[in-house]
Amino acid sequence: MRRGRAFRISEVGYHFRLRTLKTLDRVLSKAGLGSRTEARKWIGAGRVRVNGKVIQTPDHWVDPQRDEVTLDGKAVQAAERVYLLLYKPKGYLTTYKDPEGRPSVYALIEDLGRHVVPVGRLDLDTSGLLILTNDTLFAERVMNPECKVPKTYLVKAAGVLGEEQMERLRNGVELKDGPTRPAVVTRLRDRGSSTFLEITITEGRNRQVRRMLEAVGSKVRKLVRTAIGPVRIGKLEIGRWRELEQAEVNALAGEDWFKRAADDRPRVRKRPPGGQRERKRLRG
Repeated sequence: MRRGRAFRISEVGYHFRLRTLKTLDRVLSKAGLGSRTEARKWIGAGRVRVNGKVIQTPDHWVDPQRDEVTLDGKAVQAAERVYLLLYKPKGYLTTYKDPEGRPSVYALIEDLGRHVVPVGRLDLDTSGLLILTNDTLFAERVMNPECKVPKTYLVKAAGVLGEEQMERLRNGVELKDGPTRPAVVTRLRDRGSSTFLEITITEGRNRQVRRMLEAVGSKVRKLVRTAIGPVRIGKLEIGRWRELEQAEVNALAGEDWFKRAADDRPRVRKRPPGGQRERKRLRG
């Protein structure tokens, strides 16, 4: 493939499919059967088969969605897919652990009992909508810039921005890693020495909105992500989470994303009786 040529959606799906391959020891650990160290011992002992064949190489590549993996003759079931929407508070990291001991969003979902990863990231000083999931393909679809999934932010910018600055933000500004795509930028109001904006971008570069404001001579005083695609944070309280509705997952994923077979499309996990959603309050 020539560098610089835009992906067709079929090509995007192909490359994402390649990236869903996992090592055999990782497949076992992700299924909740044990640690990767334990999984390597099981594999070395000949207790694991892939499509009926004994595999004794822990680094053997497996497609969890297509290959049949068994341990001691019992099928290893892929973890049930989970899709969460969390209102990330300012001051929380999206990494699992921090050597400096700063709080992580994982402390807010510790009762979930499932391994999930953030779909993209929000920096320490940014709050707002964060999606977490254990569906790798879904995460790749939402994060990949070629898919142009819009992300919307409320911004409190330093100074009263002029129309020239606004137009530069809308048309794209030059950053160290290249020009930004055109953005939808709406002035909400001016208050004192600040401008309140709503900005929608279709990229996900590191600290992109902050760098865009700096490029036009301003800076971000407060930043909140309010939406990813059609999914909005709504009335969810800071530090709390809910599961995405099936319609929300479908809307983010697209009608025929990656051309998955009908029985392989994302399904939200079944909720407890009564439709109750477990939510965890922000700890003080």
